[in-house]
Amino acid sequence: MGESIEKLWEEVRELSLGTQVERLPSPPTPLEFLRHFVSQNKPCLISNSTHHHHHSPSLSLWSSDLHLLRSLSSSTVSLHLTPSGRADSLAPHPSLPSDSLCFASAHVEPTSFPLALRSIYSSDIDLKLVAYAQQQNDCFRTEYAGLAGDCEAHIDWASEALGCFPEAVNLWIGNELSVTSFHKDHYENLYAVVTGEKHFLLLPPTDVHRMYIRDYPAAHYHYSKDSGEFKLELEDPVRYVPWCSVDPYPSPEIMEMEKLKFPLYFDGPKPFEVTVKAGDILYLPSMWFHHVRQTPDSRGRTIAINYWYDMQFDIKYAYFNFLQSIPHPSISSHDQTLHEMQCVESSSDKSICVSADEPDTNVEERVNVTDNNGDSDDAVSKLVHSLRSSC
Repeated sequence: MGESIEKLWEEVRELSLGTQVERLPSPPTPLEFLRHFVSQNKPCLISNSTHHHHHSPSLSLWSSDLHLLRSLSSSTVSLHLTPSGRADSLAPHPSLPSDSLCFASAHVEPTSFPLALRSIYSSDIDLKLVAYAQQQNDCFRTEYAGLAGDCEAHIDWASEALGCFPEAVNLWIGNELSVTSFHKDHYENLYAVVTGEKHFLLLPPTDVHRMYIRDYPAAHYHYSKDSGEFKLELEDPVRYVPWCSVDPYPSPEIMEMEKLKFPLYFDGPKPFEVTVKAGDILYLPSMWFHHVRQTPDSRGRTIAINYWYDMQFDIKYAYFNFLQSIPHPSISSHDQTLHEMQCVESSSDKSICVSADEPDTNVEERVNVTDNNGDSDDAVSKLVHSLRSSC
């Protein structure tokens, strides 16, 4: 079975994906986009795409802080604070031995935009305080509504191809200290960089076993303004989050150990690498695993907008769930033992033990944004509640 799964990784690349993300010099027509990329669940990078929008002169205003500060002078935004720049990622468990991990979410502090921007600039790993404006759930159209006139409400060729408008539009402001760990989203994602650069590592959904998705207890950072220190606290009752275990950039001193722990990742086909520069748009298909780093502009900022379009829960989704349910021989026995132990530990707290076979944590975000029309049954509601987490 393991050989069959590994052959799939190669065949997907040979038959469909190639060796690098396809670059388009200009936006595709809706039909081209649907036929060559969406239907094939295949990423592409559209160069200088924002220059084709009639609002692009307004986006050039963002190269200076002055316009942002004027437009958002009285706005309060959600600022995500961590000691390391790694939010929604794995961190050492606060009360277990050093090799135990938990899923750590950022401290979210409602902050005036001018102060938020200053906090991002003053982020410092040595001081163990990194700020990142990365609130999701449609933050661009809510918290940053003062900038709404500066860019398109949607991407016209994508909206026509997908047959809908975006479920959410999000704004991201950070610097090189903020890193997003490997994860996947149940959205078709159009990711537009305004200033600075974003560096993506991408793996297709067929490579799911290479991510070593395991269940980790959920925790949140709590930041004390008085002491200037973070405390990582586990959720009570205990809740488990399925998350990718692989860090693609381990420090040199642990590199060999990481390769031994995660051979399917490090010894398998290389992930797709793509740098999205200012003016570019990356089409990141639904359910693709992605890891993101960033390089700031000359002023020390990376700013991006992404448009989340509802994905089709179609036969591709069914295929992916089926593939994910098939255990890879080299990891299944270890993970099953770990999962059973976690379920036993948490059962007394009446918490829900989430299987790595379940949909990922972004399902709840999708339901929140669409309001669900009030027609989901109790089982779905409970599942969504159990998967509460931001990505």
